[in-house]
This record gives sequence, C-alpha cells and structure tokens, in this order.
Amino acid sequence: MAHLKRITVPRTWPVERKTKKWSARPSLGPHPIEKSVPLLIVVRDYLEYADTARGAKNIISSRKILVDGIVRTDMKFPCGLMDVVSAPEAGEHFRVLIDYKGIIRLVPLSAEEAKWKLCRIENKTTVKGGKIQLNLHDGRNMIAEGDYKTGDVLKISIPDQQIMEVLPFEKGMKALITGGKHVGEISEIEEKEITRSSKPNIIKLKDFSTIEPYVFPVGKDNPLIKLPEVKVYG
Repeated sequence: MAHLKRITVPRTWPVERKTKKWSARPSLGPHPIEKSVPLLIVVRDYLEYADTARGAKNIISSRKILVDGIVRTDMKFPCGLMDVVSAPEAGEHFRVLIDYKGIIRLVPLSAEEAKWKLCRIENKTTVKGGKIQLNLHDGRNMIAEGDYKTGDVLKISIPDQQIMEVLPFEKGMKALITGGKHVGEISEIEEKEITRSSKPNIIKLKDFSTIEPYVFPVGKDNPLIKLPEVKVYG
C-alpha cells in the first residue's frame, strides 16, 4: 500500500493526525516503519521546504536532498536514527534522533558534523574468504578487520564508510536510550546482566536499567552528537 491513514501513523512521527486523511508510507529499507519517517515528510513537515506533498516531491526528484551523503530521489525513503539529512543548496544539515517522548526529531549540524554518523553493530557474520562482515543498525554491511563486538558503535565517514572511531559497549560509556520508558535519555553504562534465556540482556545504567537493544553508546566522557531535549544522568 502506497499510503497510511494519518490516524494510524506511528507515534514517533510528529504529524497532526486529524488534519488530513492520508500520509506517505516509508519504503522498505534500512529502518523499520515505526523508527523512521519518509523523506517526503522530512522535507515538507520537518524542514518546511514545501507546503504540499507535490512541492516536496519536486524538491526530492530534483536531487536536492541527500541522506548520509547520497542523493535520494525516493520520496518514501525511510530516514531513521543517526541518519544525516542534507540540503546543500540551503546549506543545512540535520541528524535524525529521538527526544525524551520517543518522537523522531531533526537536530541541526555543522557541515563538518555532517561528514560522519554513528552506527551500532547489530550482528557479525562470516562471509566468503573467512572475512568478518559487520551488520549495522541502519541496514548497511561492512567488511572490517579488528575485534569488534555486537553492541559496539562505529563512527564512520559518509558516504565513503571509513571507520573513524570505535565506541565500545562497556562500563563508563555514555549511551542514548532508544526505547522503553527512558527513551531519549542519556546515562552511563555500569554493568551488563546476562540473561540465560531468549530474552535480551539487562543493562544497568547509572540511574535505571533497560534491555540491551535499547542502549546505544554515544561517547566516553560526553556524547559525540548534539541531542534534542533529553534528560541527562551522571
């Protein structure tokens, strides 16, 4: 289906649900629907570069919008956590993040900050030749040498995907909480509690605990990223 009824769009989208009947549905892509917004909505509703869907489509089809340094012409392309959205002609860059209400927000960036993003390692697989492939949270896969662990976060350059820094999933790291009742908050990792079942591991942070999939390391002493309104602990 090409569209969603506005009344049923994910709660993570900051759109009015009763003003119009329909909204764009994200294409299948690097982020799930509940954790992303279509590029059309980014251009029209977030950035207000257009008043209508048609105007936003024209801007996108004119190759004026980049996501992670790559021109995107699919108006339904899903923009999700940590993606960098750029409008070169306007000289503006933004990082996709979530606030303390779990709403997807765009945070303004400098041109220098727009040259990189953070990606969490979701899985590792062995490919032909015995090489290790890292499967990242934004759908990309990378062949890399080194002792990378699931949960670690890579600071990579975009669009060329060079690893600039590794943020290990370990005690003392500052982490962004991406789900649950503490969504959008920053706290410090203290301990991982291994769960001997199919349920996710529990991570103890400075002031609360949550499950491992919700913990996204973002820096050692301070977050490497600018944040929307969040509660910061420790």
